[in-house]
Amino acid sequence: MVFKRRDKRSWGRVILETVWPRGGWTRAAYYVNHRLRRLPDAPHRIARGIFAGIFISFSPLFGLHFAAAAFLAWVMRGNILAALMATFVGNPITFPFIAAFGVEFGNYLLGRPGEMAPLEIFSAFTQAGAEFWNNISGVFGDQPVHWDRLHRFFRSVYLPYLVGGILPGIIGGMVGYYVSLPLIGAYQNLRKKKLREKLEKRIAAREAAALAAGGVIDKKTSGHAKADTDTKSKG
Repeated sequence: MVFKRRDKRSWGRVILETVWPRGGWTRAAYYVNHRLRRLPDAPHRIARGIFAGIFISFSPLFGLHFAAAAFLAWVMRGNILAALMATFVGNPITFPFIAAFGVEFGNYLLGRPGEMAPLEIFSAFTQAGAEFWNNISGVFGDQPVHWDRLHRFFRSVYLPYLVGGILPGIIGGMVGYYVSLPLIGAYQNLRKKKLREKLEKRIAAREAAALAAGGVIDKKTSGHAKADTDTKSKG
């Protein structure tokens, strides 16, 4: 296959590079920024996609961020690829802060006291995921089903996180939109200018070469004509 990796990565390597990409998060951020600027689409569509990706990053839809960002970008008529790249805002470094603030802010909005540490939140998500799949398999087997635990998880963790992530997601998305819109527009205009200048230089070089070639032909032609004239005059 054309895009198949030459060096096959182990599962441990895949997990490690998910937490810490090869080259570090600075290089990964630079790559995402570079790819966003070079997307072949209108600046406002790319900026809408960035809004969608950042907004979804503040939601507790773990495992569905790509699908949710793509759907929101489609609804907003934004660039879907830009939305997928913008979910980079939610990464192993930022998620603990996003989750802790989302749950605490959500509890505040819902009028509930209490806060949770990031480790507590992700532990609850892990247990809920395992419980969900156990219940699904229990429907088709003999294992006991406990939906009450998932109900408690939804009320104590998921719902506050969902509610508390809406406003920060909108703010973060708007910041991403208004910051990226002029930058992408300026970058695309500069790139078009450089391409236009390069094209003009190529055209000028070709015209100069054609004129030089034409001058050589004219000199040879005039030289032959002069020789013929001298011969006739002598005869």
